[in-house]
Amino acid sequence: MAQIDLGIPCDMHVHVREGPMCELVTPTIKEGGVSVAYIMPNLQPPVTSIDRVSEYKTKLSKISPDTTFLMSFYLSDLLTPEVVEEAAKNKLIHGIKCYPAGVTTNSTQGVDPNDFSKFYPIFEKMQEFGLILNLHGEKPSTESCFSEKDKEDITVLNAEEYFLPALRKLHTDFPDLRIVLEHCTTQKAIDTIMDINKEIKDPRDIRVAATITTHHLFLTIDDWAGNPINFCKPVAKLPSDKRALIDAATSGKPYFFFGSDSAPHPLSNKARISSVCAGVYTQSLEIPYLAQVFNDHNSIDKLKDFVSKFGREFYNLGPHEIISKDHCILYQKSQVVPNVITNADNSVEVCPFKAGESLNWSVKWEPVF
Repeated sequence: MAQIDLGIPCDMHVHVREGPMCELVTPTIKEGGVSVAYIMPNLQPPVTSIDRVSEYKTKLSKISPDTTFLMSFYLSDLLTPEVVEEAAKNKLIHGIKCYPAGVTTNSTQGVDPNDFSKFYPIFEKMQEFGLILNLHGEKPSTESCFSEKDKEDITVLNAEEYFLPALRKLHTDFPDLRIVLEHCTTQKAIDTIMDINKEIKDPRDIRVAATITTHHLFLTIDDWAGNPINFCKPVAKLPSDKRALIDAATSGKPYFFFGSDSAPHPLSNKARISSVCAGVYTQSLEIPYLAQVFNDHNSIDKLKDFVSKFGREFYNLGPHEIISKDHCILYQKSQVVPNVITNADNSVEVCPFKAGESLNWSVKWEPVF
């Protein structure tokens, strides 16, 4: 097969952490075939201030100067409409990430998903300045509920389904606010996004979209039950859900686009007996993983729009915002996923997705003249 020019792939959901872990994984964004990365703010403490987001972006840009970093705030009581407005006017952020409290890694300072009303002034500012609301679309499990009246039979398997009414309400209350339901894992989530967009004729009118990860295109519940490396939040679900995700990713519909949710953890934290960290690390081979799925489903021609067009259009990214103009070239060359990725002194080890397995695809970067 001839080489495929994928243009400038954008990953609209990336975790790179801080400290030595950040220094290890940030360069792998470009190595994996991605040039534009939307960075998640769930650090400790979370990113909620002008200084914090500016400092974080500066650090990332020093580590990987050829990567374009899009930044976000963390929705919490620490955030104010005034700070959001200032950040928007100075083009410091592209959106705000909403985590239901306690639902995943570093989400303890998140929100009560049963009542977003106290954040409506912030959503009004976001709508005014064209910022994106990124939703971790799960309700906390029954044991994590905020009060007795909110308790429902929620587990990791149906937490996304229980969140979908909140998505619809936010869209109803803020019809011009652009919202992304992040890392969809269920047929019902896919159906909801399609239903919301059923009357859309012009992609510029899309207000609610969804990201789909790499690992959820491969995994079902049997792949993570008993395997901490594949354990993430939201968890992979049933084979029928995986089929729905693949159909959506390869559909060519502009309201489904790529967001890896690549989330590195030290290997020691993934291997411990209790409290296994939620997150799958895919960044170093992101595009080759995706090519495997798209090719297996006779949709390799749909990959470019999924990774390079639809997300970029939804975020209204202009050419002037992208640092490197080089294009990602996908070509057929087999490679084996390393068992671990580590830094020079071996102080940080990360296990990549599908470690030890073979992939049929590779990527390289070429300038455009």
